[in-house]
Order: sequence, then structure tokens, then C-alpha cells
Amino acid sequence: MITIRDRTIDVLFSAEAIATQVDRLSREIARTAGEDLVVVSVLKGAFVFAADLIRALHRAGVAPQVEFISLSSYGAGTVGGEVKILRDIDADVAGRKVLLVDDILESGRTLKFAETLLRQRGASDVELAVLLDKKGHRKAEIEADFIGFNCPDHFVVGYGMDVGHAFRELPFIGHVVD
Repeated sequence: MITIRDRTIDVLFSAEAIATQVDRLSREIARTAGEDLVVVSVLKGAFVFAADLIRALHRAGVAPQVEFISLSSYGAGTVGGEVKILRDIDADVAGRKVLLVDDILESGRTLKFAETLLRQRGASDVELAVLLDKKGHRKAEIEADFIGFNCPDHFVVGYGMDVGHAFRELPFIGHVVD
């Protein structure tokens, strides 16, 4: 445990463990990536993971086009909360393989929305890479193709993920204890 900004944080996944998983994921993805891969990173939480994954994919011999989408879920806590696009991708994904990258797969509602959207736009295949999978919270029928870690039932921060706009910069993933 460490103290940052007068808050105690229990480290769940170290920077070194994350780097090891990102390299492993990049090798797995590279095996079937193909020539015309589009990586779509979900903002804001996935930006650090996506950046590291894209560089690892480069080392694995993959040169994807990179896009960003920002989504917001309204009606949280209600069944069928509306997902709204705040920033859309620029690329045409018709006939192309897409790797949708997010920090955590929890309820699955937002990622299911994004996956469906990309398929409706004609993507030939949509695969999902997540750093963390929190299986016990699923509300939508969706599973990740590439998973870094199974996440314990904690609200996590660090490595791009925040609480109250704080702790995104941490090089590790932890949860605030107090």
C-alpha cells in the first residue's frame, strides 16, 4: 500500500506486471491482425493502455491505423441506460478488421454499443482487447477476445483510470482503500 494525495492505495497490478501483459497481448493480437487493422481506443480510460499496446504491436510487426471514440453512458444504474457518442472515429471501417481497446470490461453496455456500431458500419470483424475483465458485473452479452487481467471486485484507479479525475497518471493499477 502507498499513500498518494492523502489517500491510501492498494496496488493490485504493478507497472512491471502490466508491461508483461501488454507484451503478451500484442503477440496474441499480432498472430491474426492482418494487413488492414484499425485499432479503436475508447476514451478516456483506455488511452494509456492503448498507447502501450500500439507500441507493443509495432514491436510485434503490426502497423494499425489508430482511431479514438469517446462514449458516455447515461442512466447508469438503470436497465438499458442510453449510450451516447461524444467523439466518433474518422476512419471508414467497412471491410476492415477492428480491434476495440478499452481499459475495463465491466457491465459491457458501452463496449457492446461500440461493437454493434462498428459492425453496423461494415467492419469485417471486431475483436475486443481489455486490460481488465470484471466478469461478475456483466449486464450485456459480450466477452473480450484478449484480456490482460481478471479484475477483483474493486473500483480501480491508475494506468489511465480515475476517480474524480484523479490518479490517471499512476503507472500501476490499484484501488483506493480510504
